[in-house]
Amino acid sequence: MEKQLSNKFYEAMKKLEPRYPNKKALILPALHEAQKEWGWLPKEVLAEIGEYIGVHAAQIREVASFYTMYNLNPVGKNHLRICTNVACCLRGADDLMSYAERKLGIKCGETTSDGMFTLSEEECLGACTTAPAMMANDDYVENLDINSLNAYIEKVKNER
Repeated sequence: MEKQLSNKFYEAMKKLEPRYPNKKALILPALHEAQKEWGWLPKEVLAEIGEYIGVHAAQIREVASFYTMYNLNPVGKNHLRICTNVACCLRGADDLMSYAERKLGIKCGETTSDGMFTLSEEECLGACTTAPAMMANDDYVENLDINSLNAYIEKVKNER
């Protein structure tokens, strides 16, 4: 199998190995590092992680598919994940999702044709006291409303 992951990935894993009781415990850090490198986790990358750790690729995929923080499909440069759990819904998350779909011209789970935005639903961001909330790539955006969502999208569009 041709290597998909860089030497930087393997160096990071070697540095982490002594901190864990066995290689299987490296699955989550390996997924994080690979996604940082690729932006998402193609099946070839999952297979390579499995080979490195010493487990079947299906086990790596099972872990990656359990957590919403791992992308098993390509995502846009700006991944907007709007929380739609109870606290956020009670404070307007459904309206925010509808607005984002109209503003971006895509449905939840899709990516804009220019690859700039992917819109996703997030089960819970743990920000109930500052609901509604959104993850924009790795940043929390809290106390979200239509105006702040629109401002965020416009800011990102203008940064191109």
